[in-house]
Amino acid sequence: MEPLILTPTFEAVDIIDTFTSLIWTDRYNAYGDFEICVPADSSILTSVDLDDYLWIKESEHTMIVENIDIDTDVEEGSTIKITGRSLESILERRVVWGHKALNGNFQNGIKTLLEEAIINPSITQRKISNFIFKESTDTAITSLTIDTQFAGDNLYDVIKTLCDEKKIGFKIVLNESNQFVFSLYSGVDRSYNQEINPYVVFSPNFENLINSNYHASKEKLKTIALVGGEGDGSERVYTSIEADPDSATIPSGLSRRELFVDAKGTSKKTSDATLTDAEYDEVLKAKGSEKLEEYVDERAFEGSVDVTRTNIYGKDFNMGDIVQIANEFGFESTSRVTEFIHSQSLEGLEFYPTFEAIKDE
Repeated sequence: MEPLILTPTFEAVDIIDTFTSLIWTDRYNAYGDFEICVPADSSILTSVDLDDYLWIKESEHTMIVENIDIDTDVEEGSTIKITGRSLESILERRVVWGHKALNGNFQNGIKTLLEEAIINPSITQRKISNFIFKESTDTAITSLTIDTQFAGDNLYDVIKTLCDEKKIGFKIVLNESNQFVFSLYSGVDRSYNQEINPYVVFSPNFENLINSNYHASKEKLKTIALVGGEGDGSERVYTSIEADPDSATIPSGLSRRELFVDAKGTSKKTSDATLTDAEYDEVLKAKGSEKLEEYVDERAFEGSVDVTRTNIYGKDFNMGDIVQIANEFGFESTSRVTEFIHSQSLEGLEFYPTFEAIKDE
């Protein structure tokens, strides 16, 4: 990997081809990050500055330089450490300005948030002129709906929360016209559960899973939420929602794990109208569902894989794709690629993906 340095005006100024270590992390529905360490005697400080961009051909993501630190050590030698996050972190620079209710098509709702905060805002100083929205034609996205409201929340947190709930990824990539292109995506199913796409399997049996960590936990699991809306005392509005509202049974006994969600700031009155009791109930339920997504049972694989011979990242599979994975202890799952780490040091180049198990429907 050889990061290319781009100025804030996208002028290529240098390539970082000498470093002691580089860790570059891409994520499915969150911003990624990087860390690069170079010897202090390097001339890199004359080429890189805060707010510059870094790009590598091994990733579609572009990083923003946010921190430059120089660690001085007389015995071991001084080191320059440069860190930052990917373009998705730009969303943290905006909030939902005032009260905003979203209902209807999910993708249109996300687009509305971006239009009002970045692309075509009423406050012209909020506009980022090279930021555009690319609509998805994937039915896994176009069929989704939304019914919720926000006021003053951080834009990144809102979009991440909504995408987490729907298991949808989002990304911002830099195109050839130097535009920040936002899009939603859901990945491609390459598991044994389908017969259209070539299978992608990671397993010791295929000699492409070098080592792995399997984690399963129900420690934080919640199965039902009590949501408190507007009002005080006996006048306060309450509703409840199960983690799996489509289930024929309501959680009970030991399987019932309760959570309280404070949605007092969610009002029946929107900028356009006043919600009916039934409409307000649905909005509160949506708030409960969003919060329950933070309290699910965890099942994940992490590991080091060999992608130099088979199952090459960026060719045979990509971020968000669903693959088949198994370890030597017989644990096997259909899992989504939610994170991919490129790590290069003096010892060589290694790849560390994170796979999140897909729950059985």
